[in-house]
Amino acid sequence: MAPPFAFPSALRDLERDDGSDEPSLRAQNAVAVGALRAADLEEFVKGTSFDLSDKELFCIEEQDVFDRIYSLVRDFNCLPPALKFNLVETLRSNLSILLPNIDSLSRASMSPRSDGVQISDRIASHRNALKIYSFFLLSIVVAEESATDSCNGPKVAAHGRKKNPVYAWNWEAQRGRIVNLIANSLEVDLSLLFGPGSVDEQYLSFVSKCTFVLCENQSVLKDEETRNGLCRLIGGIATKHQRVSQTSASVLYLVHKFDFAAVHLAEAAAAAEKRFSDGSLAISLIREIGRTDPKDYVRDTAGADNVGRFLVELADRLPKLMSTNLGVLIPHFGGDSYKIRNSLVGVLGKLAAKAFKDVDGDSSTHSLRLRSKHAMLEILIERCRDVSAYTRSRVLQVWAELCEENAISIGLWNEVASVASGRLEDKSAIVRKSALQLLITMLQHNPFGPQLRTATFEATLEKYKEKLQGMEPPLEKDEPVNDSSLGEVIVGQDESVSDSCLPSSQDQKDQDPTIVHMTNLEQIRALVASLEAGLRFSICITSLMPTLVQLLASPSPTDVENTILLLMRCRQFQIEGSEAALRKMLPLVFSQDKSIYEAVENAFITIYTKKSPTETATSLLNLAIDCSIGDLAALESLISSLVSKGEISSSTVSALWDYFCFHNIGVRPVQSRGALLILCMAAKSSPSILGTHLQDIIDIGFGRWAKEEPLLARTACLALQRLSKEDKVKLISTSSRVFAALQGLITSLSLPEKIWYGAADKAISAIYALHPTPEIFAAEIVKKSLSSVFCVLGTNCVSNENETHNGSILSSIPATKLGRFLFITSHIALNHMVYIETFVKKIQKQKQKNGISQPTSEDFQADASKNLEAQGINAELGLGATIDIAIESLAEKAEREIVSCSSEKHLIGHCGPFLAKLCRNLTFLQKFPELQASAMLALSRLMIIDAEFCEANLQILFTVAESAPSEIVRSNCIIALGDLAVRFPNLLEPWTEYIYARLRDPSASVRKNAVLVISHLILNDMMKVKGFINEMAVRIEDEDERISSLAKLFFHELSKKGSNPIYNLLPDILGRLCNQHLKEETFFSIMQFLISSIKKDKQMEALVDKLCNRFTGVNGILHIPYIYIHVCLFHLWLINYPFSVFKKS
Repeated sequence: MAPPFAFPSALRDLERDDGSDEPSLRAQNAVAVGALRAADLEEFVKGTSFDLSDKELFCIEEQDVFDRIYSLVRDFNCLPPALKFNLVETLRSNLSILLPNIDSLSRASMSPRSDGVQISDRIASHRNALKIYSFFLLSIVVAEESATDSCNGPKVAAHGRKKNPVYAWNWEAQRGRIVNLIANSLEVDLSLLFGPGSVDEQYLSFVSKCTFVLCENQSVLKDEETRNGLCRLIGGIATKHQRVSQTSASVLYLVHKFDFAAVHLAEAAAAAEKRFSDGSLAISLIREIGRTDPKDYVRDTAGADNVGRFLVELADRLPKLMSTNLGVLIPHFGGDSYKIRNSLVGVLGKLAAKAFKDVDGDSSTHSLRLRSKHAMLEILIERCRDVSAYTRSRVLQVWAELCEENAISIGLWNEVASVASGRLEDKSAIVRKSALQLLITMLQHNPFGPQLRTATFEATLEKYKEKLQGMEPPLEKDEPVNDSSLGEVIVGQDESVSDSCLPSSQDQKDQDPTIVHMTNLEQIRALVASLEAGLRFSICITSLMPTLVQLLASPSPTDVENTILLLMRCRQFQIEGSEAALRKMLPLVFSQDKSIYEAVENAFITIYTKKSPTETATSLLNLAIDCSIGDLAALESLISSLVSKGEISSSTVSALWDYFCFHNIGVRPVQSRGALLILCMAAKSSPSILGTHLQDIIDIGFGRWAKEEPLLARTACLALQRLSKEDKVKLISTSSRVFAALQGLITSLSLPEKIWYGAADKAISAIYALHPTPEIFAAEIVKKSLSSVFCVLGTNCVSNENETHNGSILSSIPATKLGRFLFITSHIALNHMVYIETFVKKIQKQKQKNGISQPTSEDFQADASKNLEAQGINAELGLGATIDIAIESLAEKAEREIVSCSSEKHLIGHCGPFLAKLCRNLTFLQKFPELQASAMLALSRLMIIDAEFCEANLQILFTVAESAPSEIVRSNCIIALGDLAVRFPNLLEPWTEYIYARLRDPSASVRKNAVLVISHLILNDMMKVKGFINEMAVRIEDEDERISSLAKLFFHELSKKGSNPIYNLLPDILGRLCNQHLKEETFFSIMQFLISSIKKDKQMEALVDKLCNRFTGVNGILHIPYIYIHVCLFHLWLINYPFSVFKKS
């Protein structure tokens, strides 16, 4: 009989004497396998395999066989693949045969005729063989994995694609079979071999050690067969063989150490509970985690993350077991590790969704489960106010998951919606994102119906309340309806709503989704309670519209994207105000963030263009009719982009033409205008769209329909400007009526006052875009307008120098006609200047084209070389620059001739002095505010054209900007001053103080325009930041929130320029603000905001020095400058600036 086999601490220890007095099976004559020749090695392996196969299973106990197998396992990596497969397959097949023999041996031992001595020897042989086979097979697995890891290391990467032939065999399949075979051996009844109640400790320790070593390898856990075998080994060792404490310690070590192992180890614990009906391993793990000091998770953040994922996976697989042991984990909600709190929130979500689904048990058990679930949900609501933004975000994500699982009762629905609504104003972007996504999910899975209009719910609720009152007995009191009954009531809808964001059909709109025919009293009560909950939910979502509009302006792209998705979902469920809120997203099309632009574009396509052509056309024209000027610019950008991408079909364009041409029944003139406006937007990227209906544009745009819809003519003028070059030529050659129509639009009095100015603006621009000689035609228009104004007095009265005579003239002229004449004259002058600049650019472009063009014919090669030589000589002599100078000189002369102040005056030049005198007659203009607005606008346009005229009239412009009674006139003046500062910066530079003075205007509109103008000039380096910047700083605390926001935005953008100019301006701002007698709260708020924009330490240190030096010039600590300086230093200290700097200063 062979001596017993004892597990060594390492494989090679089998060659050494352990020093024990007890005999044990050891390797005595090991063979150096690596030194054998290939043929000898093959014969050696085949001989060993033959002996194992031919002899009994216990032959492995024989010393010779044991020595040979040990030698092969020790040098396993030296074997070629075929011999490896031969050896492994032989050992594995022998062990697989040995396991059934253990069961037969157990039956033989119970037989009364069995020989006790013989059975005892066989048991010992089986025990030895089991341990030896297990030892060698697991040693091979560990050795092969170690070799594979080293082969896949960085040193092997240099060999390129050449495979090492040693690892060319299919090891993964063999590994999975071996691990599952060892797992089978542990699940066999081993009590006969090792005695009742205990298995060899060394055997279990060795198997456990190898198992957890393999679990440290990520590639091993990726193989499903091997992973399942390892899970069986862990479960068998822990539960079947009562090694729970040792196994749980090893599992937790792996969980802390390796992030990839957490999920698989949770799977192992769950598999042990299901396979052996014993959850001791999972319970032990949960309690060990619960007993861990929360501070340990703060120090080990990676371990906390892994433990958290392990707990969530375990709760997902064993919800009931986790729910009964949750109490040991709850104290960790008070710990400092937000990752553990995040995981516990996830655990609660899994338990609330899965642990209470079954309905087995009596009513008391069911009530207990409901109370447990309610307690978990209360914890989730409380965690929405967690100090960590990550935890708050995770809680909201869990609520969204519970919505998808339909695990929230109607009684709790509105509380969750209220919490999510409050989190929309959270300071953290990730929390706001999760809150928006939760609200989207709640709308999608709401149990109240596909329509959430408040009015519908109110009407239906009132109807059923009356019905309930009629059914209830007079003395019967209202009975409360619990959450469970509410949770089971679904009102006219399935558990979830379609994901489609397209609006409902008209049939759905006409049908009331909440009307259900019920006769039972309890059902009516539950329905009334459900309708009340639905009404509260509808009101809650409706009240969010102002907040969602604010989030559309958020600097965080995720806020904007998810807000747009939520608004689309609200529109689908017909929430009041969602349509108007969605239109607020149109200006976001100009965002520089690509994701925001794509979100706006996708939402626009979904809402307006994914319909039939007629519906799309109707939606677009209605949108254009109701849009503001800013929204129209955004809509134009969107339409133009969608046309270029093919998102707006030709059928939709045809439907728009049908609307414009009144081909559809019941089309109103305003719809015709909206259709033409959309077509103009589309023509920006595809001008040929307008070419097919040129005559319709003229007949309808300037015909009788223009009288019913005055803005139609303005839109027709815009369409004429958008024509392609070919269509413009075609229009001029085929239609002579267009220019007469444009002239009539400008000079007639048929249009209302407010609409005429916009129409005349577009008409004059259309003339300069279409007419071959626009200056001649425009001169005729000016003369006709002039004669209509001064028809009685004569045209020479315009330039009359007698002021008394002029006063009598002005009193006899209608203010409306005079205002229109001034507008026509000034706008033609401005368009003529643009016309000249356009021609100059064409000449320069043609000059450059001629300069770089190369002859292609071989006959002109000699002339080409001469031309190149001549160009080189001209360049050296500066003749090319001379030509450019000549072109610029002619352009300047042409521009001066528009508003000439010399003796040789042209048509518009004669109007300039008259206009200047008219604007100086403030007493007269104050009687006619509209005329003053038109006159100052005309004066500003002429000043932009000519520098001399500008310099001569700057004083009157500033006077009117300061003293005009109309805030519209003052606003126009400050905007004009901004344009003049860009055009003539040297002329406006001495007047900088007066531009800043407009920031103190009593009108919020004027102050807002002043802030915008000054911000534009300074941020674009068109005006220097002078000593009056304190006026802009005061606007930070303006009573108008819009102005305050614009001022803050200005200083925020200014801080990004260069080395932060605010650092240099701050001492001067401080000194000037001290003398402005501001309220202390206002001063403190302004300085706190400005100081917070300084980020560099060196600038901070220098600023502290400058402020401290100012103490020397202050008398008394109660002096106001002393207090203000002290406050500034205090704010610097509040932003964690080192106190040592203050001490030094």
